[in-house]
Amino acid sequence: MRPYNFFALLLFTAGLVWVFTLSEDAVRQVQKTYYSSISPMISKGAKAEKFAHDFIQEVEHSSDLKKQLEQSQRERDRFKLIASRVRELEGENNELRSALSFQKQTEFDVIASRVIRRQPHIWNSTIEINRGAGEGMGVSLCVLASNGGLVGRVSLPGDNVSSVLLITDEESQVPVRVEDTSEVGLIVGQRTAHGESLKLRLTYLSKNAILKKGMNVYTDGRGKLFPANIPIGTIDEFEAGPVYGEAEITPAVDFNNLKTVFVITDVTGD
Repeated sequence: MRPYNFFALLLFTAGLVWVFTLSEDAVRQVQKTYYSSISPMISKGAKAEKFAHDFIQEVEHSSDLKKQLEQSQRERDRFKLIASRVRELEGENNELRSALSFQKQTEFDVIASRVIRRQPHIWNSTIEINRGAGEGMGVSLCVLASNGGLVGRVSLPGDNVSSVLLITDEESQVPVRVEDTSEVGLIVGQRTAHGESLKLRLTYLSKNAILKKGMNVYTDGRGKLFPANIPIGTIDEFEAGPVYGEAEITPAVDFNNLKTVFVITDVTGD
C-alpha cells in the first residue's frame, strides 16, 4: 500500500473512533457545525431553483404574449384595410352626390365622365375621359368640374375615350372678364411640374387696371367657344406692364385631383 493511502486510512479510522467516542452533546455540536456550513449552499440552491422555475414560466408567458401581439397586429392591419376601403367608398359616394347635385342644378345639358388617364409629363395639358363620339362627344365641347368651374374643351373624341385640352395648357386661350370691372383679357396656362399647384395667367388687361386679390374671373362668351359666366378662378396678383397688365389667377378647379367632369352637349357660347 502506498504511504499516502495508508496515512489517509489512518485518518479516516481515527475520525470514526473519535465520532463514536463523542458524547451526545458533542455529536449534536458537530451536526450543528456541519449544517451551518452547508446551509448557505442549500439556501442558494433553493433560490436558484426558484429563479429557474420563474424564468421558465416567464419565457412561456412571453411566448403567449408574443402570439397575442402578433394576432393583434394582424387584426390591426385588417382593420386598417377596412378603414381605408370605407374612406374610399365615402369619397366615391360624396363624389357621386356632388355629380348628381351638379347635374340637377346646372343650366346646361351635361354628360358626366370619369377621368381615366393622365400623363405626368403633360400633367397640366390634357386628360382622357371615358366617353367617346358614340356618346355625343365632339370637338371643342366645353368641359366643367363638379363645382361649375371651367376644365377645358374636348380636343380629340375617340370611339370610347376622348382627350380634353385643359385651360392650364400653355396653348389654351380663354376669353374672360373680371367681375365688377370693365376688364377683359385672355387666360393662358403656365408650365408647372407634376404635383405643383397649377396657376393661370390673365393677359391683355389695362396696364393701369385696378384689381384686388380675390376678385372673380369668368368666361365672357367671346369667340363662341365657351359659354359666358363660367367660373375660371380668382385674382391672386396683378402686375402692371408698359403696354398691358397681367394677373396671376388661382383656378376655381382643383386640377390635381380631377376625377369626374361634365361635358356640355347643348351650348358652346352665346
